[in-house]
Amino acid sequence: MTCSLERMEDKIKTFSKFGDTGKGGITRFSLSEEALAARGEFVKRMKGIGATVATDDMANLYATVPGSEDLPAIYSGSHMDSVRQGGNYDGILGVLTAMEALETIVKEKLPHRHPITVVVWTNEEGARFEPAMMSSGVICGKFDKAEMLASVAKDIPGYTFGEALEASGYKGEEKNRISPEKCAALVELHIEQGPVLEAEHMDIGIVEGVCGMINYEFTLSGQAGHAGTTPMPYRRDALYAAAKTIQYLHDELDKLDKKLVYTTGKISCHPNIHTIIPDEVRFTLDARHQDPEVIKQVLSVIENLPTVVEKCELTYARAWSRNTVTFTPELVELVEKSAKEYGYSSRRIYSGPGHDAQFMIDMVPATMIFVPSVGGHSHCEIEYTPVENCHMGANVLLRTLLYIDETK
Repeated sequence: MTCSLERMEDKIKTFSKFGDTGKGGITRFSLSEEALAARGEFVKRMKGIGATVATDDMANLYATVPGSEDLPAIYSGSHMDSVRQGGNYDGILGVLTAMEALETIVKEKLPHRHPITVVVWTNEEGARFEPAMMSSGVICGKFDKAEMLASVAKDIPGYTFGEALEASGYKGEEKNRISPEKCAALVELHIEQGPVLEAEHMDIGIVEGVCGMINYEFTLSGQAGHAGTTPMPYRRDALYAAAKTIQYLHDELDKLDKKLVYTTGKISCHPNIHTIIPDEVRFTLDARHQDPEVIKQVLSVIENLPTVVEKCELTYARAWSRNTVTFTPELVELVEKSAKEYGYSSRRIYSGPGHDAQFMIDMVPATMIFVPSVGGHSHCEIEYTPVENCHMGANVLLRTLLYIDETK
């Protein structure tokens, strides 16, 4: 009971044309011309195997084949939109493997009691309209719909998500949304977007959950002065103070659990002129771990920072955070069982990045499947997963869907 390697390869190659940058990757912003073309191909292929296609009020797509009984559907899918100059696997592979699993079920006439639905989430990346995971967030009550409709595009001044939604031709009815009474389970396949599976020679990642995270912004306030006339002992250099603070944070966080990851990814310096001593520097710290206790330890490090560093005032504020999400244990076990059935090597893993499934777990039983990312690369044009690994992922997804169908 396997999916088709040839069909899998065809799907990857075909969808890589929509938004092709000519450099091995794609730029396919949500509800852009390129994204609408990809949606058109999806609808054509799904209708071609006999699925019915519906959309909801956030333009999420649902392609369904009926089951033999009147039961809630089993859902699988991900998103089609990308970051600027992204890759051909992030998000879209979850859609393509779900399409392939469904096509295998239909063409091989595999019996199933539940309807099976491929879902395509709108605006997961947030690369054109903020925030990320917008549409699944609206459905799960994480975001206010009116605020999301007013989100302004980054590529067209003043153009809102609501306007793009109306113009897309994919705006449907709210009654078509996924909901607890309609859904028996949801399984999302995704590339790992990290190096662990490849480094450990694992075919499949069995995703137990999504890591909790915190994101803080720090501000060092000093005094501007002339770079040539202010003696060193009299300076209140905010950039030097920020550098010392960053070094301190890294030193302290390195003493915590080895699975903790943290990043200073954004920094701004004022006035950012080479002849003036900086008077204000802001930087961010993003920290992620699956254990809430470790996140608490990170917070303790932050809260115990001095209020003055190198004669500069230090303040900080939380930008945003998320709690650790744990997926449905019995579904996690079915993924593991499916991987073993094919003889694929696998390991349990937590996701660092966020995914639509982490929102959906609040509403319905859910889990995820990871396949390796070569070099750990993602959100870039060299993002790559060999088709053989994609095929393995599709097979595990297929078997998981059928196991769910048997047990739910």
